[in-house]
Amino acid sequence: MGLDKIGIIAGGGQFPLLFIEAAHKAGRHVVVVAHKGETDEKVAQTADSVCWVKLGQLGRVISFFKKEGVSETVFIGPITKTQIFRDLLPDLKGLSLWNKIDTKQDDAILRAIANTLDEEGIKVLESTLYLQHLLFPAGILTKTKPNKKQIKDIQFGWKNARAIGRLDIGQCVVVRNCSVVAVEAIEGTDAAILRGGKLAKEKAVVVKVKKPGQDFRFDLPATGLTTIKTLKSVKGAVLAVEAGQSILFDREEMIKEANKAGIVVVGVTELEDGSLQM
Repeated sequence: MGLDKIGIIAGGGQFPLLFIEAAHKAGRHVVVVAHKGETDEKVAQTADSVCWVKLGQLGRVISFFKKEGVSETVFIGPITKTQIFRDLLPDLKGLSLWNKIDTKQDDAILRAIANTLDEEGIKVLESTLYLQHLLFPAGILTKTKPNKKQIKDIQFGWKNARAIGRLDIGQCVVVRNCSVVAVEAIEGTDAAILRGGKLAKEKAVVVKVKKPGQDFRFDLPATGLTTIKTLKSVKGAVLAVEAGQSILFDREEMIKEANKAGIVVVGVTELEDGSLQM
């Protein structure tokens, strides 16, 4: 079992590609489990070895990693959550685990998978390994600063986002005038912004935070250029994200796009007394 090898259980987006690049620079041989219909083909082309699976084929994942001599792995990139209703095709190992999980929500599912992998001698590491520089920075990132009304909305949205996170429902809320107009659930952040933005008509404030007790091994909040483009399409005003607890993609392009649209982007820190620093 060589520690020069590291496994990736890859979902969609650019995160897997960025991780592979960073792992290669760190001298690791990258072994990827890619999900059909989710993972970019470029991931397979960049990896040192790859196995394509369908959602739920846990036994195949374990067999592939053992064959490749992988003893460490990471979960990288999102899986479209609605796939569990249409594309879940578990093998015997996956089905056995699925039937043992009482609550079919993010944390419960991913922790159960991680525990099973650990029992098989495959340790799941933090997804930010080699990529600490992608963590969302603290402070106001854009030329436009939040006004008093928007700050009040951020504070209001923060409490509500924490509450839904505590229930493992989602990590994001859309707010206007201290009213929650949308809560992220299984549909994901962009869909929640579109729905909430249309209800708000304009000037929506989006607040995205980590879940209480967030496990850095999986399901970290992530935002990027697409988030700003989505917010712009509904004439939204603010994107407030918990600093140091989420991933920021395409930082320069994102900030440039936000500045053009007059959208506030701010990394928020919660202090020990519960107050927010922006």
